[in-house]
Amino acid sequence: MNFNNRVGFTAMILILEVCALTIVSAPARAEIFGTVHGIVHDPQHRPVQDAMVDLKAKRSDWVRHQKTNDNGEFEFSAVPLGEYTVTVALASFQQAQQDVIVGSGTNPVLHFQLALATVTANTVVSGEPVTATMDSVTPVTLLNRQDVQETPGASRTNSLAIITDYVPGAYITHDQLHIRGGHQTSWLVDGVPVPNTNIASNLGPQLDPKDFDYMEVNRGSYGAEFGDRTYGVFNLVPRTGFERNNEAELVLSGGSFYQTNAQLSFGSHTERFAYYASVNGNRSDLGLQPPVPEVVHDAENGYGGFGSLIFNVDPSNQLRLVTSLRKDYYQIPYDPSPNDIENAPTAENGGVAQYPSIGLRDGQHEADAFVNFSWVHTFNPKTLLTISPLYHYNSANFDSSPNDVPIASTDHRSSTYVGGQIALNTNFAKNDIQAGLYGFYQRDNDLFGAIFNDGSGNPSFTDPEHPSGSVAAFFLDDKFKPFSWLTLSAGIRPTHFSGGFGETAISPRFGVAVNIPRLNWTFRAFYGHYYQAPPLVTVSGPLLTFCSANSCGFTELHGERDEEYQFGVAIPYRGWTVDVDNFKTNARNFFDHSCIGSGACIPITISQAIIRGWELTLRSPRIARRGQIHVAYSNQIAEGALPITGGLTDFSPPTSLFPLDHDQRNTLNFGGEVTLPWRSFVSTNVYYGSGFSNAFPDAPYPGDHLPQHTSFDLSLGKDFSDRFSASLHALNVANRRVDLDNSQTFGGFHWNNPRELYVELRYRFHY
Repeated sequence: MNFNNRVGFTAMILILEVCALTIVSAPARAEIFGTVHGIVHDPQHRPVQDAMVDLKAKRSDWVRHQKTNDNGEFEFSAVPLGEYTVTVALASFQQAQQDVIVGSGTNPVLHFQLALATVTANTVVSGEPVTATMDSVTPVTLLNRQDVQETPGASRTNSLAIITDYVPGAYITHDQLHIRGGHQTSWLVDGVPVPNTNIASNLGPQLDPKDFDYMEVNRGSYGAEFGDRTYGVFNLVPRTGFERNNEAELVLSGGSFYQTNAQLSFGSHTERFAYYASVNGNRSDLGLQPPVPEVVHDAENGYGGFGSLIFNVDPSNQLRLVTSLRKDYYQIPYDPSPNDIENAPTAENGGVAQYPSIGLRDGQHEADAFVNFSWVHTFNPKTLLTISPLYHYNSANFDSSPNDVPIASTDHRSSTYVGGQIALNTNFAKNDIQAGLYGFYQRDNDLFGAIFNDGSGNPSFTDPEHPSGSVAAFFLDDKFKPFSWLTLSAGIRPTHFSGGFGETAISPRFGVAVNIPRLNWTFRAFYGHYYQAPPLVTVSGPLLTFCSANSCGFTELHGERDEEYQFGVAIPYRGWTVDVDNFKTNARNFFDHSCIGSGACIPITISQAIIRGWELTLRSPRIARRGQIHVAYSNQIAEGALPITGGLTDFSPPTSLFPLDHDQRNTLNFGGEVTLPWRSFVSTNVYYGSGFSNAFPDAPYPGDHLPQHTSFDLSLGKDFSDRFSASLHALNVANRRVDLDNSQTFGGFHWNNPRELYVELRYRFHY
């Protein structure tokens, strides 16, 4: 949001260049388990008893076995989300097989009709592959580790291409991931939330994309069990070692801007135990989106480690442990030309420098560590209990050179979380019920400081703060299926926030999904409320005194309250899946950040935001066993209105709706992958954006939005043997450089990254 031109925010500029806080919200709660039901009949449609049923993961050795009961039924509970093959075998019948996709909290039902065996044994594929669950009101995008490996640029340590290339309305602007008009997304690992207060200030993602097996992206219409961040929930299933047998993999890469992304991982499993561990390191001279076409003072480097353990105590009890550690450093780029519109008071910008960054030499250190533990207890095939304590630490320390002009600022913040969740899932009659508790205690340590080198005579100061708070939530949700083609859902989620003040909200949610027989089209509709707890922001001492002297003040931030409407349709056809949805989100106390100058990302709330749009996704099956395509399109409007209702404010009067800085009306990604002869492949992605909102209309770009932009990415890969493979990646092949964002956000203006070329090598070996 650009406050200089829209609301006369000039009285706060010095303050805003000192502070950087972040947004706190009750993270989503979800789990990674579903249930697979089925029934087996003979050619006369009589139930088949004692048939052997195998449920096997497509991309690992994870497998379960079961026999059908007297009614020909089988049921696998506590199945992690992912892609599976179900095989049914019995003497005197031909073996039958179906593919199924399991999402978190879903219950797909399969029907097998066995054919009598002939002289030559055959495997019969029963019906069309199940491509998605047809009883959910939530639009979902499911991605796997092969997508990461083949999508251009997606396997790099700090890349979010696996999200932006496949999820409609998802893009990077001012170095932050945005989806559906907001940046308050939730990350869950192994179904356990990772509470994070660094949404507005952290620059790097918490996990290396090479460490996850599946990613389930949920876009709105969440049940009560999925928490309160309406804009997006990323549910990651980590690699477990079930895909390996005492096998290690070494990944090395190198390319333009002296970049490298290296990882060494190990994994193996037995029937009861599986483990996976990795270490990684990365560096590049191109870290953040630069403010000008040149790349200056923009290096980044980092390292990290990841581990996953699974132990099956007995058939009813499983223990799961996931842990991660990351450290990153980023130089903050600046504009080196004194005559550019950012640095000079030119006629184009009304005689006022838009963003004078030439005198800044800033950098940011980040650290992140979490430990999630889960005990999964199966009472019976229909009832599952999960107890998950959690710990998370995150920090972002921004530092300036003491000689920075006009202000050398310091902004150190670290956050520690301790909490957990308890979830009970049960299925009886025609009901699927989820109930549980989620909560955490949080403590922050903040340090703000400023040295004024602008000749103003303002005294230097430091302001330490130690806010603390907690979030507690209860959820109850029920999916009721009175008929096989109708699913009704209803839930409620009371949430209590405790910090400098207390706040309670009760969030009801309702949904309906109707499946049209034979066509198998699913129409869905949803209405619900969400409450997102406020940031832990406190301002006192010299910072508050300085703010008051500059005609501004501090108002406590209260929680964001969202109202969401959504309807859509999912259309599967012979392995193709088309999903179209329309949504509208009305927000009060909308969380945003005013970022003016390097290192200044201020959490604020504005009185209103309205985000509306429609989305389309398309995913094909393997075409001629060679290729697969994907499309993600979003037409979206994101608007907000003042006054500022929380955070540092100059008490500006109300305004009408205006485009938020991440408002981009049309976003399209089109890509595909083709398997070539000689064990090789080619993949590509074309990204089109109609242009983000223009912070300075008509200067120098005409209109309310910046120019449209398109980029083309390409990957070529080859397996030279079962152990060794290589791939070449080219990002922004045409090297088209455009101004993506000219609002005064972290690091200043942002241009899209220049062309990048790099080679990635993978070597697998046994130990």
